[in-house]
Formats: sequence, C-alpha cells, structure tokens
Amino acid sequence: MAVSLLAREVSDLCLGKPALRSLAVSATVGEALSALKRSGDRYLSVWNCDHRTNVSSRSKVDVNECQCIGKVCMVDVICYLSKEENLKNPAAALQAPVSALIPKALGLVRHLEPHSSLLEAIDLILEGAQNLVIPIHSPFTRKKLIQRTSTNSTLHNNREYCWLTQEDIIRYLLNCIGLFSPIPNYTIESLNIIDAESILAVCYNDPASSALPLISQSLVKQTSVAIVDIDGKLFGEIPPSALNSCDESVAAAVATLSAGDLMAYIDCGDPPEDLLRLVKERLEEKNLGGAIELMEEEWGSSSSSSDEEFGLGKSGRFSGHLIRVARNTDAITCFPWSSLIAVMIQALSHRVSYVWVVDEDGTLVGLVTFTGMLEVFRERLYAM
Repeated sequence: MAVSLLAREVSDLCLGKPALRSLAVSATVGEALSALKRSGDRYLSVWNCDHRTNVSSRSKVDVNECQCIGKVCMVDVICYLSKEENLKNPAAALQAPVSALIPKALGLVRHLEPHSSLLEAIDLILEGAQNLVIPIHSPFTRKKLIQRTSTNSTLHNNREYCWLTQEDIIRYLLNCIGLFSPIPNYTIESLNIIDAESILAVCYNDPASSALPLISQSLVKQTSVAIVDIDGKLFGEIPPSALNSCDESVAAAVATLSAGDLMAYIDCGDPPEDLLRLVKERLEEKNLGGAIELMEEEWGSSSSSSDEEFGLGKSGRFSGHLIRVARNTDAITCFPWSSLIAVMIQALSHRVSYVWVVDEDGTLVGLVTFTGMLEVFRERLYAM
C-alpha cells in the first residue's frame, strides 16, 4: 500500500474535477469582475497565449501555445479597488489590465503533467505553489475541439485543465492516514508545525485599510488576517474566503471602517444599515463620490427584484451571486496539544487551509497550515 501511494499519479486526484474557466491576459479588471459574477466561480485562471505561424518549406502551421500565469478572485478585485486612488474613480480603475490583480510573487501557479507523482506535487507546493495546473482528459474534449469558439472555451493547447490544490492533497492523504501511524496522533506542538512567525494580525479598533496589505498577503499564503484585542487575544478574523463571497462594494467599507466593524459588515448576509450609512458618510467626508456610486449601484441592482434577491437573475437562472451568501468571520481554533489528525479534520470540514492556535486564555500563539502538515507527510513518504 505504501508503494502504491508513492507511485500515485496526480491525474488520480483530478478525477471528476471541472475544467478551468479562463481569462486572457489582455482582459481588463472590469471584464474579470464581470466574469467572476457571471460564472459563480471563486477563482478564474489567467492565460497568456502566444499566437504565431510557423512557416516551413512545405506548409504553414498555426501555433497557439498557452501558459496559465495566475488566478484572480473577488478578493483581488476588492483589494485593488480599496486603494484610495481607485476609489476616487472606480470606472477608470476597472479599465486597467487584469495583470494589475495578479500577485507579483513567482511560482504561485505551476503546470504539472498528469503522469507526475504525488511527491512531485507536494514538493512544488512546499516550494510556494498555490495551485497546480493539470491537464485533464474529458470525453467531451474532442467535441469541444470541433465546436471551439474564440470567446467561450476551456481549451488551451487543445487540452482542458483543472486546479490541484493543497486541500485536494490533504484530503487524499487523510483517506490514507493509517499508513502514517502513529504520527497523526502526535500533537501539533510535538511535531513543531505551529508557525508563530507568519501571523498576520490587526487590532479590533485599527482602520480596516491598515489590514489591506495583510489581506493581500493572506491570499497569497492561503491563510487569514487575525483580529485581536490589545492583550493579543483572538477576537475573529478577516478571511479571504469571506471576502470572496462579497461584491466589489465592500472596497468602500475596507477604506472607511475599523477592522472590527468590517467583520460585522461582511459577516452573514447583508451589512447592517447603520454600517452602510457610516460608510457613505465617511466616503462623503473624503470626497469619494465614485465609491458612493459604486455602493449604490451594487446594492440597487442586488435588490431590484425578488428573484435576484434569492440568487435568480431576471431570466430566472441562477446568478453568480448565489454562492456569495454564506460568510463567516468566526476564527477556527485549536490548541498546541491538539493532535495532527484532529486539526486536519477541523480544517477540511471548514474548507480552510489553516487553523489558528490559541492557549488556554484564548491568546493567539500561532497557526497550523496545510503546508506545515505536508512537510510532515513528505518526510514520512520519503522514509517509506
């Protein structure tokens, strides 16, 4: 069984995964925003395609080589629009190229062939890859090649691709957890995987705008921004997953509210009316009329009909906003003496790639990430 696990190919972890929806690198921020809302996907892949014609002595051959260079999500759009210069003129900001949303860090998205081993995938993630782009084989690919259009296709290099994430690999390893005994029963403290150096945190009363660079960092690191009190006790968090369930009007709240108020603004359902009024008042004080229009346009459109209120568009079809209802800023926590397997199950059940670690008094002492867990499993796999 251990040999079988070592020989496992990443294509086995991609069974049933949907093909990536994509954006061209030439798209604008506004087009990316529209695509995110229209598709309902939390992330869209961004591709750079080199179209050229190779001329030989016998014929001309059209070549179309495509490379996934990154991914974008609503959090990227919100962080981008939250900058004061963009809030002054959101319409102009939305005309910027989508590359403005892609983090500058290298290697966040890596291509990997389907016959690659599980160990290769783990090594790439431990080197810093957020997502692995894997070619997939679909019975409909041939039909799509025949019907392919330049405006609506999941095909690149005449293939379809899917994401392989840290969560996918951890979930797979959990299904094989017996092979790693007794390590899963060890405490996270004894395994030395509590990371106290990578905590991203702001105080409850700090301006939410001060957390903006931390939110961007947390998205890259696939963690979150902790909200603490003056004694360092964990109060809550601003998780990218919650912001990813919002719309672009949240950018105005990030620019005007405290970190604690922003938690209330994005948590579970529509923002409270008093916070909406407070945001508009502060935008007026800063002469950010464009941001006010952004808020009014978004909230006006979201309540224009009873169908749309329940996630249905005017045509009666489900819109991209349907998934942007469940939000939660409650922090998921464990203790230093929690077992590795308990923390794994906790993270997977909440669909997060990290768990905050607190002491008996609720003081934040660190966090455990999927990356830290993968380091433990990789050592064990190499020892097999």
